[in-house]
This record gives sequence, structure tokens and C-alpha cells, in this order.
Amino acid sequence: MPLDKIRFYPPQFIIRDPIMKGVKKAFASGEEVAVIVFNIKNLREMSEQLGEQGYTQFIRLLKKTFQEIIEQEISSKEIIALHDYSSDGLTLLMKINHEYHCVNEIDQKMKKILRNSEKKLHEEMPLARPIFETGYMFIEKKHYSIQEAIMKAHQQALAMAEKRVQTEFNEMLYTVSKIVSQKEISLLAQPIIDLATGEVRAWEMLTRGPKESILESPLQLFSVARQTSMLYDLELIVFEKTLEQIHTTGCTQDIFINFTPITLGNNRFIRDIKKLLAKNKNISPRQLTLEITERDSIEGMENFLYNIKVLRMLGFRVAIDDTGAGYASLHSISEIMPDIIKIDRSVIQDIDKNTVKESMLKGLLLVAREVGSLVVAEGIENEAEASVLSRNKVDLAQGYYYARPNALMKGLKSS
Repeated sequence: MPLDKIRFYPPQFIIRDPIMKGVKKAFASGEEVAVIVFNIKNLREMSEQLGEQGYTQFIRLLKKTFQEIIEQEISSKEIIALHDYSSDGLTLLMKINHEYHCVNEIDQKMKKILRNSEKKLHEEMPLARPIFETGYMFIEKKHYSIQEAIMKAHQQALAMAEKRVQTEFNEMLYTVSKIVSQKEISLLAQPIIDLATGEVRAWEMLTRGPKESILESPLQLFSVARQTSMLYDLELIVFEKTLEQIHTTGCTQDIFINFTPITLGNNRFIRDIKKLLAKNKNISPRQLTLEITERDSIEGMENFLYNIKVLRMLGFRVAIDDTGAGYASLHSISEIMPDIIKIDRSVIQDIDKNTVKESMLKGLLLVAREVGSLVVAEGIENEAEASVLSRNKVDLAQGYYYARPNALMKGLKSS
């Protein structure tokens, strides 16, 4: 929606029409809605320290600062509301397109908003020293009441922020721990097409949580796993399940598996991957491409580049995902020198109607040729977009125009 100024709603916002309508409209468009909480742990202490006048000034500055930073970092079309529903902080309701966003991106946006807001607050009011806690959760679509679903997501986001004992946080921790311990995930496969021949060259593995559960959506599943420190274990299970499915189907085509940089940089990763490969000796690492999301920063990860080097020695190929969508695409490419560059849907969408986007594509293709990388264009939805890719000699493509993700046993076959 057009938004010159983010509007604050009072605590009783849940019963107000604009937020309800915003959430319903997002759901009707096939989008998710994330509830992101910025909680101030020491707000009561600050009230005593600053006094009544200073505290009132701080609250006014807090709202103004977050409003300005959020308007800088997030498109107005993605914002439903920013409000002070919680007396100890602020809450942002944000639309998420799960096909083109990922949990890592939400996490990075949340951190950047908080970092920039803290910096500005300190510059404007040095005596105020708020200690922020952050958390987020997605509103459950299947809930019978939108109002109650918003309330529930807000409570869960607060629980994630505060890491409270005997609250929804423990329930979420228990749920995701159960999924990990019992390996209760399923995999879908989306084909990656050779644009020159029209043949399926590879498959990308996509994860789903237990069917009909609150964590069936990958956004929900990976966001809770990240906030409960279960992300590494979950991503290893995805790898293990992928090997099992390759073995079961006898697939000989290439397989793309998503990993976050934080998992790839773990000092246990190489050892754990070798153990899983040892159980599946008929599967060569040369068949596997490890897809790194570009939206997670690799800076400061001491083991990351070392692990990438070892993985390449083992035979794995490396792809950078979401190129063109984040802040550091070219830096990541120069550091990693990937075998494959995946161009994000944000570059591809309506590329047939936008000459600037086609110029961006040409620039990324030049970078890929310099590095020696193959190029995969993601999120192709129609013939017009596909024709632009063909005339620019893009190597590979995937998207709903070619095929939706399928159940692995049905969609994945030997070539």
C-alpha cells in the first residue's frame, strides 16, 4: 500500500480494521505475514534513570527513529503496520512472499534495522542505553480467527525475543527439537532446465515441515530453528534426507541443496558431511551442489572459506543463491568464486518490460563469465521472461513456468 509515513496504532490495534484487512489481503495474495518484535529489556530501569520528562522524550524518539529506519530498509508495499502494542517495545507487521524471500533475509533486515536504530538513538540521546531483544514469528494462515492468529504470533515473537522460561518459546523449542530428533521433514524437488535444449539438468531440494503443523511452512520451520539454535541440526537432516532420496530413486542428475553460511562455516560441518557420505558410498559429491544464500553475511566466519575449499577438494560444487537481491553480491562472488551463480527472482520479474533489469542481467552474466560460473535464473513465471533469458544465452533456469516443486519420489527420475 502507498505509505508516506508508517502509522502507529494504539495497544488495542488488534480490533482495528486496517491491520486485519492488511493481513487478510496479504493472505489472499499468497503472501505470509511476519510479526517482528523489538523489545526493550531494561525499559523500566530507563524510566527511573531518565525521569518522567526524559522518558517521554525517549519514547517519542524511539518511535520516530524506528519509523525512519524501517522506511529506509523496507519497501512501503511490504509494511502492514508498525505499532507499540507491547508496552516494552515496538512491533512490525511485514508482508513476506515466501517464494522470493527467505528466513535469512528477514533475520538480516531485522538486525540491520536494530543496528541502525541503536546507532541513531545513541547519537540523539546518549544517556539512554536501551537493551533490545528481538524475535519474529509468522501469522498462522489456517487459524479460524485472524485476530487470534495475530495475537498468537505476537506472543510467540515476544517469547522468541525474551527467551522466557515456561512460555511459548519452550513449546516451540520442544516442537522443533522433536522434528529434528525424529527427522520429521519432507523434501520437494523443483527442476532446473537447460535453456538451450529444454532438458532437465538438475533438481533443487526444498524442505517442508510436518504436514498440517504450524511448522509445515519452510519460513516458519527455519525461522524457529534459527531462533532456537537448531538450524545446524536441521540443515544436516535435509542433507541426509537428500542422500536417502537420491539412493532410493537412483537419480543421476545434479542436486542442489541449500545451506546457510553459518552452517557451512561450522567447525563440525566437514566431519559431519563425511560421515553422511560414508553411509552412502554410491553417491558422489560431484553430483551435489551446495547452494549458499547470498543474503547471509560471510564476514567474520573464520571456518567458512576454509570449509568451502575442503568441500571443493571432496568434489562438491558451490553455488551462490539470490544474486542481485542482497547488499553484497559482488563481494560474495569474489570471495567464494562459485561454480554457479543463481540470479534472484527480483531481477527476473518483468524483465521483458524493464530494460534496466535486462542490463543488470547482462552485467551479472559478464561477472559470471569472468569467474567461470554457470548462471541459473530463478523464479521464471512466463514465456516472455523466458525469452529474454534465451536471447541473453543464460545457461539454466527454474520457476513455475517450467514446473512447480513436486514430491521427490514422483518428480525425480534418472536421466
